[in-house]
Amino acid sequence: MNKPLTGLQAASLSLSPMTPTIGAEVSGVDLARPLAPETVAAIRAALLDWKVLFFRDQAIDTDQHLAFGRYFGGLEVHPFAPQKPGYPEVLALTHDRERRGKENTWHSDVTWREKPSLGSILRALELPQVGGDTLFADMAAAYEGLSESVKDQIDGKVALHDFAHFRFGLRKAGKTEEEIEAFNRAYPSVEHPIVRTHPETGAKAIYVNAAFTQHIVGMEKSESDALLAHLYSRAAIPEYQCRFRWEPGSIAFWDNRSSQHYAVSDYWPSVRRMERVTIIGDRPQ
Repeated sequence: MNKPLTGLQAASLSLSPMTPTIGAEVSGVDLARPLAPETVAAIRAALLDWKVLFFRDQAIDTDQHLAFGRYFGGLEVHPFAPQKPGYPEVLALTHDRERRGKENTWHSDVTWREKPSLGSILRALELPQVGGDTLFADMAAAYEGLSESVKDQIDGKVALHDFAHFRFGLRKAGKTEEEIEAFNRAYPSVEHPIVRTHPETGAKAIYVNAAFTQHIVGMEKSESDALLAHLYSRAAIPEYQCRFRWEPGSIAFWDNRSSQHYAVSDYWPSVRRMERVTIIGDRPQ
């Protein structure tokens, strides 16, 4: 069932849903200009409804990108990802002949943090002629689609999250074990509920992902692995997804608490250059 559009209409914006539950294109706003409070409120309401919003033809610079993110909260500095020089809050994500795309795993960002991000805003700078789409999955719909027996099995359980693949990258980059141990102390493994209750909507969503979840606490490894594999696979069901084809000036803003995403890496050796700002979130409940 499509959701009402009244909040956006009140702010003189328009919304074009991409599926019944996830993804909508927003028009009628210029993100290069300061936004009125009612416009910010309408965008936030739409994000809660649709989990990911898309904006086309936005000619903004880095400072305007940062300013848009700050309407929704403080911004993270990612300790492992490459930063834009002079802008520590901006992730510089470039893939080309020497650096293949590697975000092609279903995931929710930085769940290895005690307080994972509220959401991220990704801006296209340079794109391949074809390919490089991003898919998004509605993990609240995925939760609702679980069998009652699986819901009962995961009710109240927690899983351990860790930055394991970044640790591998740090070693590959030549970091010493002492340096890695400093990262371990700064970002220790953390337990989050398998089913997260959204702090603003109250909706329940699957909150484990193949990139950062290690195991279910208190469960035998074989049982944990099998259950996690089932939960991970829910993001790959097309009925829970939308797919975004990037164009110059495109921006995606996703709710990291209720969605997962997958950057399709089908464009090598072409260049795909993006920048991302990420909004600080709260501890999952």
